Amino acid sequence: MAQERMVITGGGLAGATAARTLRSEGYSGPITLIGAENRIPYIRPPLSKEFLLEKVGEDAVEVMPAGWYQDNDVDVLLAGAVSGINRGDHEVTLSNGRSLGYSKLLLATGAQPRSVPLPGADLDGVMTFRTFDDSLRLRSLLKEGGRSVVMIGSGWIGMELSAAARTYGNEVTLLGLEDIPLSAAIGPRLGRYFQKLHMEHGVNFQLPASAAGIEGKKGKSTAVRTNTGETLAADVVVIAVGVLPNTALAEAAGLAVRNGILVDAGLHTSAPEVFAAGDVANALHPFTGEHHRSEHWANALNGGKVAAKSMLGQEAVLDVVPYFYTDQFDLSMEYSGFPSLTSGDGPVIRGSLDDGSFIAFWLREQQVVAGMSVNQRRVQKPIKALISSRVRVDVARLTDPGVPLEELVPD
Repeated sequence: MAQERMVITGGGLAGATAARTLRSEGYSGPITLIGAENRIPYIRPPLSKEFLLEKVGEDAVEVMPAGWYQDNDVDVLLAGAVSGINRGDHEVTLSNGRSLGYSKLLLATGAQPRSVPLPGADLDGVMTFRTFDDSLRLRSLLKEGGRSVVMIGSGWIGMELSAAARTYGNEVTLLGLEDIPLSAAIGPRLGRYFQKLHMEHGVNFQLPASAAGIEGKKGKSTAVRTNTGETLAADVVVIAVGVLPNTALAEAAGLAVRNGILVDAGLHTSAPEVFAAGDVANALHPFTGEHHRSEHWANALNGGKVAAKSMLGQEAVLDVVPYFYTDQFDLSMEYSGFPSLTSGDGPVIRGSLDDGSFIAFWLREQQVVAGMSVNQRRVQKPIKALISSRVRVDVARLTDPGVPLEELVPD
């Protein structure tokens, strides 16, 4: 094993966690981690929340301190990328032309923001949001307050960035294709709940509406024209309309790709000795028997662990219940479950939306398939246990705050 080289392409949470897991599982051979950015691996969720609002520093977003890689003999190549894979020779070609052999290869290439071909999209003040540098740039644009901000996109990132922009004292207008923000993710009732929260904090909504073009003067953004004929003042424009998995490298290598790199529950791709994890992986989940691609940090964290163990020939399966969280203004939300199973009836509520503290449960055939807690602590563990157990629940007891959730989980 000591003579094998593990190559990880992708400098995010999945790749860094895989490197750490390889070492913790006893692998002592060479590891090379290749990142496209000129920065050691970091986690993304704080970039649109605590880090953007200067509540935490740079060290809080690093997966491991810089010294860890040297101390654990992990070779880190930054500001580069893998440009090609030679599966026959077990080699990758780097962007600088160098070739590097591998015994096992992990693709953790992540995703990139969707672009919108808008007139004026190249003006100063217009940006997408994905990276550490994006967060620094947006912070510099927002922190003095008093600016007009137009947010294009009514999903989680658009809502988080709108909350941050208002917290800094800027005027914010959010555009989205939905009638109600977040309704595609959590349904209209809860979408309205989040919308009301934002409106109470001064966020303006134009829904449904899209940007038709961006106007500017002297190279800087000044306004957004909407498809409804309005002109909105806009010193800052953020395009937050989702991401696309970075599959070009895998496609060129002939790997199976469908909404990401197709992998089994152990994160093996269609090619021997090649694995995929994180945002780019469309993984078979044992719970549903279907492939799921998740863009949340918990998937990257757990996927990195599973991929590393599979690279070592161990039996490993990515079978954890998907999880993510959001912070917006004074609201803290956590969500566990399978959004693909929540279509149909809306959620049942434990607690009160009016009180600002509740749990929403989505059920299918009396089984909990997802649970979202708002301003409640330490409830996600029993929620995940309920989902994993597949137990049929009594809705009256499930929605009764007086019944401990743990009592609903079978021994």
